[in-house]
Amino acid sequence: MAARLDEIARQAGVSKATVSRVLNERPGVSVRARTAVMAAIEALGYERPSTMRPRSFGLVGLIVPELQNPIFALYAEVIETNLARHGFTAMLGTMTPEGSGEDEYVGMLLDRKVSGIVFVSGLHADTRIDRSRYDDLARQRVPFVLVNGQVPGLGVPSLSSDDALAARLAVRHLAGLGHRRIGFLSGPERYSTVQRRLAGFRLAMRRLAGPGAGDLVELASFDVGGGQSGAARLLDQGATALVCGSDLMALGAIRAARRRGLRVPEDVSVVGADDSLLMAFTDPALTTVRQPVLAIGAAAARALADQVKGRGDDGGERLFDPELVIRDSTGPCPP
Repeated sequence: MAARLDEIARQAGVSKATVSRVLNERPGVSVRARTAVMAAIEALGYERPSTMRPRSFGLVGLIVPELQNPIFALYAEVIETNLARHGFTAMLGTMTPEGSGEDEYVGMLLDRKVSGIVFVSGLHADTRIDRSRYDDLARQRVPFVLVNGQVPGLGVPSLSSDDALAARLAVRHLAGLGHRRIGFLSGPERYSTVQRRLAGFRLAMRRLAGPGAGDLVELASFDVGGGQSGAARLLDQGATALVCGSDLMALGAIRAARRRGLRVPEDVSVVGADDSLLMAFTDPALTTVRQPVLAIGAAAARALADQVKGRGDDGGERLFDPELVIRDSTGPCPP
């Protein structure tokens, strides 16, 4: 057996200890190392140990960024409910600075032989990440679905809100109220969702005001603090209206306006994004672009169930139309 471990380790390019952990289904092995060991076993003509269990049908991983942002809590609830309708039980993992990251959760889920994984606004939305983690999952034929973000050419279902359309809806609404100095405030540009929303904003602004429009842009963190600091800079540049990349950023923008003695919406109009819980009850009630969470969550659960049952499609991205929800944080441009 020791000789076989040596041979498998050399073939896989890993240590004997890693081979042993994979064969004994111990935690703490990366997706890439696990894939290499299983490929080496097959290449050398060895049979998989009979102790290696089949996948735990019915158990599914659900990974979200965190639950402090209400929109992610809503996604978790909707997807978990829809997975249950398909006969699956969700294991929820949240990526907080103090907790496990996405790769650690994936390793734990694979150790438990889950039937599949749903990723919500995860690393797949970051255009700078190493995509090999998802390629490895696809090679292992682990069913998984990506929500809000895509890895091109991966061949798995990707379901997203149409961020470019969301930005165009917000600009069109503000332009109809007479605004021309419209600022864009969102998270870091490395995220594909931000890139799409920014492209939609600039396209709408060019159509509104001609070439060169759409230069009032500030990118910060996706939270209240980022919204407040970014909005302050846009207000310094004379913006009369702000298109925000999240509801939390919009709340920060309203705080920035008030600290300058400006009224919302009499002096500055603010549009959020997501329509997360309680936005209808803020002061003022927030105009926002609603993510179609119910439709995306149902589609994500169905797509995963189809994959697990061998009926999955060949991948590709499906976009869902957002909806402009007009409340009290937007009004006519001041004279």
